[in-house]
Amino acid sequence: MTTETTETNTTTTAIALTDVAAAKVAALLAQEGRDDLYLRVAVQPGGCSGLRYQLYFDERNQEGDIAREYGSVKVVVDKMSDPYLMGATIDFVDTIEKQGFTIDNPNAGGSCACGDSFS
Repeated sequence: MTTETTETNTTTTAIALTDVAAAKVAALLAQEGRDDLYLRVAVQPGGCSGLRYQLYFDERNQEGDIAREYGSVKVVVDKMSDPYLMGATIDFVDTIEKQGFTIDNPNAGGSCACGDSFS
């Protein structure tokens, strides 16, 4: 009897973009009329909790960038920010109280009331 073992490499530590967020990014890019831009997600020093998120459209490539594709949307994270964003999920909410992108980050030890910075 022979037993075959199959090893599967799944990346559960990568940043994730929900379908709703991917659709919103694609719609925003379509409004801009640009297909050469991608969503850059970065972590920068600052904010009331020590670190803050940055999400913006970018066309530049930096050495060490980590790119992931979600349908037609490309998300890029620089090599310094990637460890802070492993396992994080980017979503888009559109409610009466709030409209915008949200980041659920399991690496955040604490965050401020506005949700834009973390520690």
